[in-house]
Amino acid sequence: MPDLLVNLLKLPPLQPMLDELNATGVTVRRAQPFEITPVRQFIESNFSVAWADEISAGMANKPVTVFIATRNRAVIGFAVYECTRKAFFGPAGVASDERGRGIGKALLIAALGGLRELGYAYAIIGAAGPVEFYTETVGATIIPDSEPGIYTDLLTSQ
Repeated sequence: MPDLLVNLLKLPPLQPMLDELNATGVTVRRAQPFEITPVRQFIESNFSVAWADEISAGMANKPVTVFIATRNRAVIGFAVYECTRKAFFGPAGVASDERGRGIGKALLIAALGGLRELGYAYAIIGAAGPVEFYTETVGATIIPDSEPGIYTDLLTSQ
């Protein structure tokens, strides 16, 4: 999967998305450090232990670089930035039964907005899975010759 480049100066507005989600009972917000256990449990159950490990760095950042979506006080999605590398977005995911409602889009834009607040003009989406989602949502472009990227096995590659 290729890496993508995103112009953070051209992000769509987040507030209308948040308002729409709030009307359906979904809240998107920055996670709190004391929420690491439920966030990690959600990620381990729905995605992978490796992703849960990766977001642990974001929970230790100041400010926390983990955004979550909740419904009825339960985590239903997440998006992170600056966990694996500077200016990198990801990983991110939404519970399978909550997809298609704009939650992932709002989480993406919230996290990319966090990178913009840190002073970055561009962000990298590492090993982007749904390339079309990122190109349509935030105008991301493929970085040529970016595979395998940072997620290669660093212990065996020379």
